[in-house]
Amino acid sequence: MPAESQLDEMREIVNDFILETEELLSGLDQDLVVLEKTPDDPDLLNKIFRSVHTIKGAAGFLGFNQMVELVHHTEDVLNKLRHGELKVHSKINDAILKSVDLIKLLLNDIKNNDIKNIDLTGILSELTEILSGKTVEAPAKPKEEVAPKKLGEILVEEQVVTEEQLEEALESQVSPKLGEVLVEKKFATEEQVQKALSKQGAAAQPPEQTIRVDINRLDNVMNLVGEMVLGRNRLIQLLSKLESQYEDNETVGILNETASHINLVTTDLQLAVMKTRMQPIKKVFSKFPRMVRDMARDLGKEINLELIGEETELDKSVIEEIGDPLVHLVRNSIDHGIEMPDERVAAKKDKVGQVKLSAYYEGNNIVIEIKDDGKGMDVDRIKEKAVEKGMITSDEASRMSKKDIINFIFAPGLSTAQKVSDVSGRGVGMDVVKTNITKLNGLIDIDSDYGKGSVISIKLPLTIAIMQSLMVGTGNEIFALPLASVIETVRISNDDIQTVDRHEVIKLRNSVLPLVRLGDVFHLSASPPHFPPLDNLPLPLLQKEGKEGRSKGGKVGGEWLYVVVIGVAEKRVGIMVEKLYGQEEVVIKSLGEYVSSKGIAGATILGDGRVTLIVDLAQLFEIISTDQRKIKG
Repeated sequence: MPAESQLDEMREIVNDFILETEELLSGLDQDLVVLEKTPDDPDLLNKIFRSVHTIKGAAGFLGFNQMVELVHHTEDVLNKLRHGELKVHSKINDAILKSVDLIKLLLNDIKNNDIKNIDLTGILSELTEILSGKTVEAPAKPKEEVAPKKLGEILVEEQVVTEEQLEEALESQVSPKLGEVLVEKKFATEEQVQKALSKQGAAAQPPEQTIRVDINRLDNVMNLVGEMVLGRNRLIQLLSKLESQYEDNETVGILNETASHINLVTTDLQLAVMKTRMQPIKKVFSKFPRMVRDMARDLGKEINLELIGEETELDKSVIEEIGDPLVHLVRNSIDHGIEMPDERVAAKKDKVGQVKLSAYYEGNNIVIEIKDDGKGMDVDRIKEKAVEKGMITSDEASRMSKKDIINFIFAPGLSTAQKVSDVSGRGVGMDVVKTNITKLNGLIDIDSDYGKGSVISIKLPLTIAIMQSLMVGTGNEIFALPLASVIETVRISNDDIQTVDRHEVIKLRNSVLPLVRLGDVFHLSASPPHFPPLDNLPLPLLQKEGKEGRSKGGKVGGEWLYVVVIGVAEKRVGIMVEKLYGQEEVVIKSLGEYVSSKGIAGATILGDGRVTLIVDLAQLFEIISTDQRKIKG
């Protein structure tokens, strides 16, 4: 038993080492790219050196000798850089980046418990050569260590005290604390002294208090909070019935106060648990400076990458899924979007291309934008390729809008690249983007101006465990549609519906929107005269004249129909339903093997105890596409 206990303890230490080293390495790539642009930044150099030194110490303690040897040589180079004995330039930076890549490789072997010897002779000899000074293009004189400025110097520079006042204070200084003397003599305030001390670096920041928690434990807590939300909804529903029956009862009033408190605490607890799962998108963004730098050099382009909103947070499950799509989109911007320097100059643009990657909140969603000032997308070229691949006919292409044609880039196998390269040209990539965005119930939108650049926007829900839904009714059933995918709701009449190629459509502003009846998808009969009420939700929205509207023309739901405009990835469709209800916060519950029906993501329990199905909009689009292909066939 003691041996097993020691083994478990050792495994835990190694796992902590892996997590800590991964965090340090993720920041190193970005810092080294920044260092290449600002080689004289001593703070950045010290930060990089500290990260490498930490990795070396931990690896040495655990006996990972190959990693120690490699990190030791890298640390020596960084030490010479920070003391001014070497000057940062591209060759040195390349060698350090190669070293970081090999450290990642060694760490991956440790992670997989498959430690093997890697040939490090090449990189070690390269680092040794750098240490000898042979690769330095312009040897710099060793610069002297810059001592931190004294408190008095800072206060004089900022004109808080005069030189005469400083001298007087120094003469009467008995204790080593000059700041106290200056405050006593009223030459400076305590606040001014503290501000100067913080600039001097004397006021140390407290260490960050963090704790690592297994993600399965967080998932379990999230499930329990979900159950609590359902219980709260049920409690509020029952309380509203009690209040209507016993208006003046004192006990009911006290119960109402208690329920309100439980409601408040449950909401706060739900937000707190969701925040524990949130991670800054910097974790994804940090890999791009290095990737853009390497790709630009390989392609012979000059590119500046700007990152905005790195502190924006979203759920861990969303973070894990969004990495690959962003890699494909940024690679496309660099390869297809940004032109060669001479082409850009000829087009009267700056020879340095700009790629901007930004993230920001929009309601309960996060929006990620990839913007470039490249050549944009050639709509005619995409149209030509789509016709060539047999995706559409020439006649259909001539009637399509610019946005619809651009969306063909998401079709598998379609590529506009003139030749196949290591970066692109095989017709894969954008379909991967579409698949991952669809999986997250996200939207993707492209706006491109040929010759000027492109903007790709991705809208994602912050979390996929508890979500806001729009409750709709069709047949004698009630369904929940994820609100993150709802673009708008529209009220129409039967006269607004037209048929194109045996498909129902409506004209919505300046575009044609295909329609699908939710009842037809799930093979539900038309609604009975009395649609099932939802006690815990408001009356149907946009309903014309209530019962009077229901009887007009002998049609269920009156003369009006309701269209929910849905967007999944790049596609848009209108879902026709007979009733629209309000927005409801639902907890997704898996149905396991109970329901195998395509198009159902799970179920939720409403406040009145009724089970309602949640529509899987991604699968719904697949069902619609399959049915349309059958009709055409």
